[in-house]
Amino acid sequence: MKCLLQMKHAHSITSLLLKLFLVGSSQIFCALWAQAQSSSLSEQGAVPEDSLSASPPWQQLLSDLSSSEDFENVAWQDYEEDLEEMAQHPVNLNTATREELERMPFLTASQVEDILFYIYRYGQLKSMSELTLISSIDWYQRQLMSCFFYVADDGSKLAFPSLKNIAQYGKHEVMGMLKVPFYERKGDASGTDGYLGYPYKHGLRYQFRYGNSVKLGFVASQDAGEPFFGARNTMGYDFYSFYLQVKNLGRWKNITLGRYRLNAGLGLILNNDFGFGKLSALTSLGRSSSCIIRGHSSRSSANYLQGAAATYTLLKGLELTGFLSYRQIDATLSADGGGIKTILKTGLHRTVNEIAKQKVASNTLVGGNISYKHQGWHIGATAFYTSFSLPLTPNKSQLYKRFAPEGNAFWNASISYGYISHRLTLSGETATGDCGSIATLNAASYLCSDHFTLMALHRFYSARYYSLFSNSFSEGSDVQDENGVYLGFTWIPAHHWSITAYSDFAYFAWPKYQTRESTQCWDNLVNILFQPSRVLTVGGRFRYKDKAGTTTGRLRLYATIVQKRWSAKTSFDYTMSQAESAMKNEGDELSKGYMLSEHIGWEWKWKKQLKGTLRGCLGYFHTSDFASRIYAYEPGLLYQMSFGSYYGEGIRYALVARSEIGSHLLLIAKLGTTDYFDRSHISSGLQEISRSSQTDLEIQVKWKW
Repeated sequence: MKCLLQMKHAHSITSLLLKLFLVGSSQIFCALWAQAQSSSLSEQGAVPEDSLSASPPWQQLLSDLSSSEDFENVAWQDYEEDLEEMAQHPVNLNTATREELERMPFLTASQVEDILFYIYRYGQLKSMSELTLISSIDWYQRQLMSCFFYVADDGSKLAFPSLKNIAQYGKHEVMGMLKVPFYERKGDASGTDGYLGYPYKHGLRYQFRYGNSVKLGFVASQDAGEPFFGARNTMGYDFYSFYLQVKNLGRWKNITLGRYRLNAGLGLILNNDFGFGKLSALTSLGRSSSCIIRGHSSRSSANYLQGAAATYTLLKGLELTGFLSYRQIDATLSADGGGIKTILKTGLHRTVNEIAKQKVASNTLVGGNISYKHQGWHIGATAFYTSFSLPLTPNKSQLYKRFAPEGNAFWNASISYGYISHRLTLSGETATGDCGSIATLNAASYLCSDHFTLMALHRFYSARYYSLFSNSFSEGSDVQDENGVYLGFTWIPAHHWSITAYSDFAYFAWPKYQTRESTQCWDNLVNILFQPSRVLTVGGRFRYKDKAGTTTGRLRLYATIVQKRWSAKTSFDYTMSQAESAMKNEGDELSKGYMLSEHIGWEWKWKKQLKGTLRGCLGYFHTSDFASRIYAYEPGLLYQMSFGSYYGEGIRYALVARSEIGSHLLLIAKLGTTDYFDRSHISSGLQEISRSSQTDLEIQVKWKW
C-alpha cells in the first residue's frame, strides 16, 4: 500500500513538473514574441510607459526584496501596508515633499534630491514622462513611481481647508475582511484547554481623507481562536487602533492623535516604524534626519505608540517634534507577579494562558526631536524617557541576556547627521543612554558614474548598549553587541543589465542565543537583472551566509512577462544549509531543497462599470527539513502580506479574483491550498491539523464614497 502511495505521488509530481515545464517553455516563447512586438511598437512610439500594467510593479519589487532578505527580521507586513496605502492614494509629484519621496524604497537619497532640484529649477512637471530628463531615474524606477505619484497643476499654495470643506469634500472608505479555514486545529476542539474563540479571522477598517491635509481612521481585527465579545474583549474585537492626523496647519507640519508610529534618525534609539534589510539598504539609508510620524493603520498590536505627537516648523529648515505615549502591554511576569520577565509582541489572545498575559503592565514614553536642514546638510537630535509600571527582570543567568535592560525607567539620546548631493551621500547616528555605552552607525554612498554606485557602512553597537524602541541596520534582531562592515554596489554594465551586490561581515563579542562564545557572520549576495524590453524581465540571485558555524546558500532564478492584459512569472528556488556539527560528521548530509513555481495573471474589463483581475499561482517544493525552508510570495488581499514558508514535500496553489464594480465597490476573494506528501498531519500543539492539506478562503470588500 505504501509503495502504491509513493507511486501515486511520483506520478502526480512528474505530471506537475511537466506542466510547469510546458508553462515555462511557453512563457519563454511568448517572451521572445512579446519582446519583438514591444521593440517594434517602441520604434513607432506606440507604447506609452503606463500601458504595460497587468500587475502592479511595486508588488514585484516587494517580492524581490522580501525573498532575498531574512524574512523573520524585517516587518514586511507594515512595509506592504505602507506601500499599499500610497498606491491607493497617489500623491501629486509637483507638490510631493521630501518625506513622501523618501518613503519610496527604490529611490536613493541622491535621486530624491535630483527630483526636487529639477522641479525647483525648471518648474512643475507636465507629465510623468518628463522624468526621463532626470538621468539618474531609469525606466524601471519611472514605472514604479507611476504607481504612487501623478502629475497635475500644483496651482497656488492654498490655506488649510475649512471644516465645512473637509466634511463636504472628504473621501471615505470602509473595508471588511474574513478568513475561513476548511480544516480544524487541535485547539479548536479542546474546550477551555484550547482556543476560546471561533476559528475565523476577521477585521474592519475605516478611513476618512481630505487630500494630504486630514486623515482619520480606525482598524479593528480579530485573530483566529480569539474570543469575540468574550473573556476580556468586552468591546468585541481583540484589537482596535484609532488615529487622527492633520498636516500643514500653518507652522504645524504634522499633528497626530491616537495610535501612531515614529522613526527618528537611523533608528538607533527610536523606530517603531518598519526597517529594511541589507539589499534595500543600498537605497534606503542616507536619508534626512527628520522625525517621521505616521498614523498606526496596521493590524500589528506591537509596534505603535499611543497618545500624541506633533512637528512644528520653527524656522525654514528647523523643525521641532514632541511626542507622548501611554499604552498597556502584554508580558510574562515573574513568579511573584512583581516584575516583567519578557515583553510579548505576538498580539495573540486565544487561550487562557495567553489572555492571562494580556495588558498586565503599562509603558509611558515622553521625548522630542529637533532637526535642521540646509543646502544638503542635515543634523538632528533625539531624546526620550520611558518607564514601566512594573520593573523589567530578565533572567540574567542566561548568557545572552546578561546585558538586557533591567529596572523601571530608562532614557536614550542620539545625534544624527548627514550630507546629500548629486554624487555623495553621507549619513550617521550616534546614540547612548542610561546603559553608559554607545551605538554608532555611519554610511557613505558615492555615485562614481551614471552607471556605478558604491556604498560603505560601519556599525558598532556595544554589548552593554540597549534601547527598547530601536530598529536599525543589523545582522541580529537587536541594536546590541555588533561590530560590522558592509560594502555594496549597484552597477549597470550595459543597456538592459543591472547588477547589485553586497558583502557584510559582523562580529558578536558576547554569546548569542544557543551559543556560549563570541561568534561572527559573513553574508554575501549577488543580484543580476536583465530587462531586454518593457515586457520581459529575467533575474538571478545568489546568497551565501556563514553565521555561527551554520552555512546557508540560496539561489533564485526567475523570468517575468508583463503585457497589457496578462502577466506570467516562472521561478526556481534552491536552498542548502549545513551546521558546523554536520560538517565534522561525514555521515550527516546537507539540508537542501528547491521550489519550482508559476504565477499567471489576467486583467479584464467590461465597459467602464466592471473590471477585474484573476491571478493564480502553483508551486512544488521539496526540502530536507525546516533548515532548508523556502519563502514564497503570492498575491493576496489589500494591506495583507502573503508570504508563505514551505518545507518538506508538497504543492502550494492559490487563486485570487478581484473585481471593481463602478468606482465605489471592490471585491477580492482568495482560495489557497497547501498539500503535503510527506506527513499525515500539519504543525503541532494546539495548531496541529490532523490531515495532510489545509485550505483557506479569504474575502475582502471595500466601499468608498
